[in-house]
Amino acid sequence: MTHIPQAIDVLCIGHASYDLVFSVPHHPGPDEKTVADNLIGCGGGPAANAAVTAAKLGFSAGFCGYLGNDVYGDSHLKELLALGVDTRLVMRGDSPTPLSAVLVKPDGKRALINYKGETQALPTNSVDFTGLEPKVVLFDGHEPQLSLALLEKIGGSRIPTVLDAGSLHDGTRALLDKVDYLVCSEKFALQYAGEELTALSRLAELAPVVVITLGERGLIWRRGSESGCLLAPPINAIDTTGAGDAFHGAFAAALTTGMEWGEKLYYASAAGAYCCTRLGARPGLPTREQHQELMAMWRTHR
Repeated sequence: MTHIPQAIDVLCIGHASYDLVFSVPHHPGPDEKTVADNLIGCGGGPAANAAVTAAKLGFSAGFCGYLGNDVYGDSHLKELLALGVDTRLVMRGDSPTPLSAVLVKPDGKRALINYKGETQALPTNSVDFTGLEPKVVLFDGHEPQLSLALLEKIGGSRIPTVLDAGSLHDGTRALLDKVDYLVCSEKFALQYAGEELTALSRLAELAPVVVITLGERGLIWRRGSESGCLLAPPINAIDTTGAGDAFHGAFAAALTTGMEWGEKLYYASAAGAYCCTRLGARPGLPTREQHQELMAMWRTHR
């Protein structure tokens, strides 16, 4: 059992994987062999990438999740440490580190293959939440038992909670109505309600604030009786892998600041957009300087 570190800006709980990102001229068809133009190996996973995003933007960030005692787990752990993420809540074990193969076309569209073998979600008692002092907690739904235990412990506190709802599965279903900020992908919205505005309306009955990201079309949101939309920054997309993770990490970090609501959305959107300009999720997570540069450019066009 591991103890939570002391005060931290953003604690991200959920999935960590290792990504093999292949740049391909097109997605191969049945029985087709193709040759990749480029290959990147790097850490991945929604919560892990969100923690890295917050850290690269200048916030203190920690990751809580699982990595196997294998070469992929070792590589990912070293990467998290090198990027300044607190890894004291990373659990190791003999089950494999989840692995993702990502095929990226020149237009940025991707295909993914995920493998986790017999790796299971961590049990409730694998982490001791005594002394927890994060300013914001982000969940991605892939560690539901830990997430529910932490939500129960911090219930009634003023610690904002965020759910990265990338797709509809048992983990995201378990957390939908228990967080302050429900930030969903377009895929999730369509799975949940078949249509984005319908999903926004229905989800707003479950969470105080709902944001649905729509890729190059921007986002829509509802907060209490208020609602709105935001167009995406104008960028040349190379690879959309990790854009949602970057958005969530930056959004969670923005919640620790005094930014106005609209500015938080701009801040998160710029991080997600920047990620699309690089090959691979982890290499595309922006530094504070890269993020500020895109924000400044975007302001001149809006």
